[in-house]
Amino acid sequence: MGQAAKVLQLFKTLHRTRQQVFKNDARALEAARIKINEEFKSHKSETSSKKIEELMKIGSDVELLLRTSVIQGIHTDHNTLKLVPRKDLLLENVPYCDAPTQKR
Repeated sequence: MGQAAKVLQLFKTLHRTRQQVFKNDARALEAARIKINEEFKSHKSETSSKKIEELMKIGSDVELLLRTSVIQGIHTDHNTLKLVPRKDLLLENVPYCDAPTQKR
């Protein structure tokens, strides 16, 4: 796969992740869309393959961070937030046990 195709794939992946992470939050969706587009446009004329690889690594890291670390919160009251974690965030959640059992 050529470098241009990889860049386009990362661009699309970031937008898909944005849509999943900020679902039902129009303001966050729009802000993330603008930021992604601005970053890609500002580096559109980059020709150094080393710099492009570095920028792609940053983009991949951002996508991973968004996908694994961002939780939506909804204001329900004056001082109350309701957290709305996505199902894929809860998969690695291991419950804490006060009295662990010994393995045999």
